[in-house]
Amino acid sequence: MARYAVGDIQGCLDPLRRLLDRVRFDPARDQLLGVGDLVNRGPDSLATLRWLYGLGPAFDSVLGNHDLHLLAVAAGVRSANRKDTLDAILGAPDRDELLDWLRRRPLLLEAGNMVVVHAGIPPQWSLEEARSHAAEVECALRTTPIELLSEIYGNEPQWTPGLQGPPRWRAIINALTRMRFCTPEGELDLVTKAGPDQAPPGMLPWYAHPGRRTRGVPIAFGHWAALDGADCGPGLYPLDTGCVWGERLRLLDLESLGYQHCSCAEAGDG
Repeated sequence: MARYAVGDIQGCLDPLRRLLDRVRFDPARDQLLGVGDLVNRGPDSLATLRWLYGLGPAFDSVLGNHDLHLLAVAAGVRSANRKDTLDAILGAPDRDELLDWLRRRPLLLEAGNMVVVHAGIPPQWSLEEARSHAAEVECALRTTPIELLSEIYGNEPQWTPGLQGPPRWRAIINALTRMRFCTPEGELDLVTKAGPDQAPPGMLPWYAHPGRRTRGVPIAFGHWAALDGADCGPGLYPLDTGCVWGERLRLLDLESLGYQHCSCAEAGDG
């Protein structure tokens, strides 16, 4: 069995299928893991969601910020953005089945010793704490989805252990699905999208803090297309390579830890 992790797909189904063909992916024996942002902004969000859902147990993924946004729009607690490409999903006859499946995806998953998250793990959290915090949000999303989805937007509050209820959920979601730069204590900058060498004053990329408590834990993550080509350090595997912007899609072999890429221009997307 081969196991792979793939970067942010965002509705770019053609590059994904070309990339999997290249490695002879067989859903009868292999497994594919997503780092989130399965949908939105790309050309085929509905077809992508249907195809991934159709892989059954051969596919799993964490939720990204775009996936959560789709769930919020579908629940009627958020208006669509001008650049969204979600209408086909929202109007599909099988939307409820697809959205219920999506809503049950985790915020953190583990495959062997590899941890998969969308944006990263804040430097002050241990892996055990990250698991626990992710599980809190996953439970709320499955049991009280409208309450949670109504509260996921906004850059505040910053994380503190004493947070309770919706503010706590929002802080956890921001950390796991939107984080790029932060302080050693995990105060997030949720505005800057530049490359790792353009950190706001007093901040570093989340993975670069010397005291990061998950050092030594292999982490595959997406969300930050500006990291394409960057060396984040040992055990860190940035998988968002800007497919939706016409760049390329990245696949990580979890055994060899080697990358494969598919040009989105080559595949006819972007």
